[in-house]
Amino acid sequence: MSSPTTAVSTRGHILIVDDEADVRETLEALLTSNGFTTSFAVDADSGLRAMTERPYDLVLLDVKLPGRSGLAVLQEFRRTQSTLPIIVLTALKDIDVARAAFKNGAQDYIPKPWDTDELIAQILRAIEQRKLKEENRHLRRALKARYRLENLIGKSKPMQKVFDLVEHIAAARATVLVTGESGTGKEMIAHTIHNLSPRASANFVPVNTGSMPDDLLESILFGHVRGAFTSAVASKKGLFEVAHQGTIFFDEIGTIGLQTQAKLLRVIQEGEFMRLGGNETIKVDVRILAATNVDLKDLVRQGSFRDDLYYRFNVIALHMPSLRERWEDIPLLLDHFIRKYTAENSKPPARFTPEAMQALLAHRWPGNVRELENCVERAVVLSS
Repeated sequence: MSSPTTAVSTRGHILIVDDEADVRETLEALLTSNGFTTSFAVDADSGLRAMTERPYDLVLLDVKLPGRSGLAVLQEFRRTQSTLPIIVLTALKDIDVARAAFKNGAQDYIPKPWDTDELIAQILRAIEQRKLKEENRHLRRALKARYRLENLIGKSKPMQKVFDLVEHIAAARATVLVTGESGTGKEMIAHTIHNLSPRASANFVPVNTGSMPDDLLESILFGHVRGAFTSAVASKKGLFEVAHQGTIFFDEIGTIGLQTQAKLLRVIQEGEFMRLGGNETIKVDVRILAATNVDLKDLVRQGSFRDDLYYRFNVIALHMPSLRERWEDIPLLLDHFIRKYTAENSKPPARFTPEAMQALLAHRWPGNVRELENCVERAVVLSS
């Protein structure tokens, strides 16, 4: 099936799939004299088998093969080798076949008989294009690994510390308290912790507790039984049950009333609660994350937040830095948002002028990343 030559490869290893011995011999002589190593396959099955035995830099594939056509082999190749350049060899009159080859993912086609110089040029071009794509892919992957975590972006030291902490705590069950100003991305970091955890396949349930009356919040969190209050015409699950085996995230935890805090403490300690108006104990397995933009210690001193609940929430503290603390990330964020909103609004690619960039870097951004994102979206939408 496959018989590699002894030539030293300086330009790549090419698989030739063709049932005509004279074609294979001609291609071998041409390619080895130009610095390539070659392997052969004489039909569809041996070609597919060869692909599993070693990596290749390019495939020269004849359309007319015994058993199955080259186009069928091309489809099989594409399922497992999405980036491998494949050049189809076809008779000059087979223009429709050439079109079909392009449709099925061929890099190019070469009519028989071929022009020697053009053949080598096409092969070199295809291999070089693949190398560039691979290099770009590796570069993007490296940049993502270095400056991104899920949808979070940052190369600054404060954000790199956040990334490191998230990667350490994601797999744990411990409660996490996320602190930081409004607009710094506290819910996004909570969602990232969930997505990187073993609970990622279960629900992530956010709860915005701000200015919600205690009785309504309790019903939402713990559910209620039929008749628990006037409008309770049927029993209903609470968000803790919805979040079972997943994660529940409390935004602005400092706004919860003392009555609900006591019930919340029991869930954290015992993993159980009762529905509003019910007497049945319900057990849940939920990881709890919380966020606040105020100092909970101050609320504890004021008597509006239980100290035992504070210590239960503050097992792991994660601070989201303000944009003023991570100004080096502003160009990265601007690039991310301008790409996002030009695509969403079907606008052509755009960039900020040096003067605009200078003004954006000088701004204090009291609304943090949220303000920055809104600014970019507005600029994209209104730009002519």
